[in-house]
Parts: sequence; structure tokens; C-alpha cells
Amino acid sequence: QLQLVESGGGLVQPGGSLRLSCAASGSTLDLVDVGWFRQGPEKAREGVSCISYSGSRIIYEDSVKGRFTISRDNAKDTVSLQMNNLKPEDTAVYYCAGVVYCSVHTWPPVPNAWGQGTQVTVSA
Repeated sequence: QLQLVESGGGLVQPGGSLRLSCAASGSTLDLVDVGWFRQGPEKAREGVSCISYSGSRIIYEDSVKGRFTISRDNAKDTVSLQMNNLKPEDTAVYYCAGVVYCSVHTWPPVPNAWGQGTQVTVSA
């Protein structure tokens, strides 16, 4: 059974950067489409980005386009989310998840395996 573990969260000032990583245990990520989601204070969980198993399809939620970059290294079995120019409204718990299919036609993606989440706080 696929289990996911996120790392890389923390406290950063507005305009700063963080890199989140998602690693798998119990199975491998190399044939899995993966998404990043977040849930801010008193907000519903929302999709942030997703990447297909081959990396050929990448989707971003509008508010993070141009600031966040999703990537994967199937040799290392990891998926990363590079977050630049962070804003206070990016404050949230970030989750990686295996998703059914990553495509602009199926946005937001449907998750089927969650990580435990990592806190990102953007504050001066």
C-alpha cells in the first residue's frame, strides 16, 4: 500500500522560498500521478499542482502559477514542490497525494493516497 511522507515545511518571510519533498514507502511513485494539496486556516483543502507519472503533464492552480514548480525524480522516487515568492496567503498545511489522473480536464485531481502533511507558514 502506497504511503507518502512530506518534508521541507517551515516558517519563511514573505518573498522567501521553500522546497517541499514527497517520498514514498510501501510502494513506489514511478507509475503514480502525484498532486500537492493545501489546507489553510479555516479553508477547504485545495489542489495546488499535479504531475503525471512520466512528468509529461503538469498542472498548477492559478494562484501559484509562475511561483511554484513541481518536479519528480523517479530514480529517487520523490516528487518536489519548489515554492518561490511566498505570500502570507500560501500559509497552509501542504499534503502530497497519489492521484487518479493529473490532467487539465480533471482538475482538481482526485486523491487516493495521502501523506500526513507539512506546515508552511509565511509571516514577517
